[in-house]
Amino acid sequence: MSSFLERSLSGLVYATLFIGAVLYSQESYLILTSLFAFFCLREFQRLIHFNSVFTYLLLLGFIAYAVYLPDNPILNQILLVLTLGSSVQLMVYLFTKKRKYPLKSFQKFDVSVRYLIFSFGFLFLIPFINGGYEYQIILSLILFIWANDSFAYLIGKNFGRIKLFKSVSPKKTVEGFIGGVIFTIITGIVVSYYFNNLSMTHWIVLSVITSVLGTIGDLIESKFKRQAKKKDSGKIMPGHGGLLDRLDSLLFVAPFVYLYIHYII
Repeated sequence: MSSFLERSLSGLVYATLFIGAVLYSQESYLILTSLFAFFCLREFQRLIHFNSVFTYLLLLGFIAYAVYLPDNPILNQILLVLTLGSSVQLMVYLFTKKRKYPLKSFQKFDVSVRYLIFSFGFLFLIPFINGGYEYQIILSLILFIWANDSFAYLIGKNFGRIKLFKSVSPKKTVEGFIGGVIFTIITGIVVSYYFNNLSMTHWIVLSVITSVLGTIGDLIESKFKRQAKKKDSGKIMPGHGGLLDRLDSLLFVAPFVYLYIHYII
């Protein structure tokens, strides 16, 4: 089997499972996302050379919280502040020349919890609005990330000249980044005609958030991989790598989207 065919089939299976789970029911979405979370936590802890059973127990507890107590505004606000704080810390890590992070065990535990577990927690919580399951939100985020990745690649490959972040991801270009943002905005406009639970303005804002911060999330995971001297986070998806390689953008975007949907709109 050629590498292109292998990559295509693997991507098709992943997309079918994820989108199918999102559309089928809130239970199927939570179950599949929970499985993704355990695989991603395993892959991430391998990248940072850390192994803690307690983090898996904490993830299990967070899943239970998302299922049974999703509407706890005070706790959600505390967790959101902690998660966004981690996001800012990781952006500083990305944009500085600091070579190693995290170094100590408590740093590895902290980044495992706030970056990965809490971010997955908000991925669980995003579609639950006013007691209902708004699958359109998650489906649209998947479409935005697909549009951003696809057009950033196509435009960067054909017209890219200026490197976006050469030390972390040599193939990404400024032209590709701008093209990805533009076509993601176009996708947001198209989405607004089919999903009227949000206004066109809100869909456009979400498309920009997803495109820009999703790219940063991808770069952050690339820096972790470069630090670990790994090409991929895992091997579960033939031709693609690990699940974290596919979910890094969505994961980093999740708390920001939750903030926008639940506290700004």
